[in-house]
Amino acid sequence: MKNKNLSWAGALFVFALLLWCTAVTPGKVADPATYTCAVYSTFFSLLPPVIAIVLALNTKEVYTSLLVGIASGALLYANGNLELALNTLFFNEDGGMITKLSDSGNVGILAFLVMLGILVALMNKAGGSAAFGRWASTHIHSRAGAQFATLLLGVMIFVDDYFNCLTVGSVMRPVTDRQNVSRAKLAYLIDATAAPICIIAPVSSWAAAVTSSVPEGSDINGFTMFLRTIPYNYYAILTIVMALFLIFTGTEYGSMKLHEDNAKKGDLFTTEERPYGNDAVSDTDTSGHVIDLLAPVLVLIAGCIFGLIYTGGFFEGVDFVTAFADCNASMGLVLGSSIALMFTFVYYRVRNVMTFQDFAACIPEGFKAMVSPMLILTLAWTLSGMTNLLGAKYYVASLLHGSAAALQYLLPFIIFLVAVGLAFATGTSWGTFSILVPIVCHAFPQGEMLVIAIAACLSGAVCGDHCSPISDTTIMASAGAHCSHINHVSTQLPYAMTAAAISAVCYVITGLAQAVLGANASLLTSLVLLGAAIVLELVVLNVIRIRVSHGKNAA
Repeated sequence: MKNKNLSWAGALFVFALLLWCTAVTPGKVADPATYTCAVYSTFFSLLPPVIAIVLALNTKEVYTSLLVGIASGALLYANGNLELALNTLFFNEDGGMITKLSDSGNVGILAFLVMLGILVALMNKAGGSAAFGRWASTHIHSRAGAQFATLLLGVMIFVDDYFNCLTVGSVMRPVTDRQNVSRAKLAYLIDATAAPICIIAPVSSWAAAVTSSVPEGSDINGFTMFLRTIPYNYYAILTIVMALFLIFTGTEYGSMKLHEDNAKKGDLFTTEERPYGNDAVSDTDTSGHVIDLLAPVLVLIAGCIFGLIYTGGFFEGVDFVTAFADCNASMGLVLGSSIALMFTFVYYRVRNVMTFQDFAACIPEGFKAMVSPMLILTLAWTLSGMTNLLGAKYYVASLLHGSAAALQYLLPFIIFLVAVGLAFATGTSWGTFSILVPIVCHAFPQGEMLVIAIAACLSGAVCGDHCSPISDTTIMASAGAHCSHINHVSTQLPYAMTAAAISAVCYVITGLAQAVLGANASLLTSLVLLGAAIVLELVVLNVIRIRVSHGKNAA
């Protein structure tokens, strides 16, 4: 009772304080261009995402946690004025929820999700998913085989991380379910082959984003720079190596071990949350064929590649690489998915596996399946907008810029840590490297150190994005696996932190190696350092495997 009374007293005090702030501060912004809040570009600008992340991990409730983070950001921006905070939350032109939802790029992503949801519903209705599951059951006879097939498919779909997450999830979910692989492990495998693959794939929307982040007038070819960063992109490569190690050794640790142990007993979820219902593929549906799944997926891949290069001007005379570098990922994915949707309708009607009424029924079904990730994405975008309004990116950038001169050869390590923190707090890797890459280019105009520093920035951005519960890629991985979002985040975090710690050590070693080698550093040097990083990770993972095994035997 005493604690309850204290809670009520605290709530009343906060409300009274807000009423006082509302009375003494203006409720309107006279000039948005010159307005700054009291905490602008300070440590407190990071409070909204920190609050959201801590609440999400403690309460296991992502929607409320994001809303609390957004509300705290709006209040900080408004200096406690309730009127201004409410208008900021919804209508601010730079970060409000309505503004985020009216952004053409964000609307395009939502439309892409809806069409993918409809495609998945169509493939399930036509029996394509069930047929693929039956085919896979005759070729994949182990849990390791199902997980490796998932990883391999994720590597093959390298064009875009959103597309990767939802396509791999819809195709492989029936296969992993039959082999008793937990939904949390499936979500991890999807996430491990989404951003980490896209950031080292020259032909991808991520390569285009990185290329466009290189400032004009810097005399640096963005695409060439991207290619040179691949061997130094430790987190991305080590994540893939880790996934392979975990698959083929059967090693699990952290909360993932509990999920996998339960999955072997038939419980794929461990917790009560079923955000997508009990969506197991029925074995009784024998009407479909594998081609009913493969044909739409292949057309989807081809359509998305077409859409990306189309928006980049390929059919107007621009070369293929430049078209990818200048593409509009959101528009390209919408075009690709719409082509796939139209093809699937005609194809299923020609094959007579689906009536027009069945097709129409799949439209609201697919939309409903995507409501949860769409809501989380909307809230995550708004939270990112609030963080930007508070000047968090400038605060983080100043920390990086201030340390660059004094710790030159530790700069890759510093950049990696800063990028991890920024991406984790904002939930966006693209936003992170778009902020940090120009800073790095100004700090190191040329040379191998520039390549290493940019690689550290990209690697850290992917790492922070991989760990963050408010990351759109993490959300999409949960959606693709039909896994509780909090379960995915909590089980993935120990694996991601292991790869992050090893990557951080490797950037220290790489910076020191560059200090010794100087101009003598070459591609061979980068490959040797990458090999050393992989060996170091395998040693660490083997130590973990032995300790887990000893703990099991002791129990």
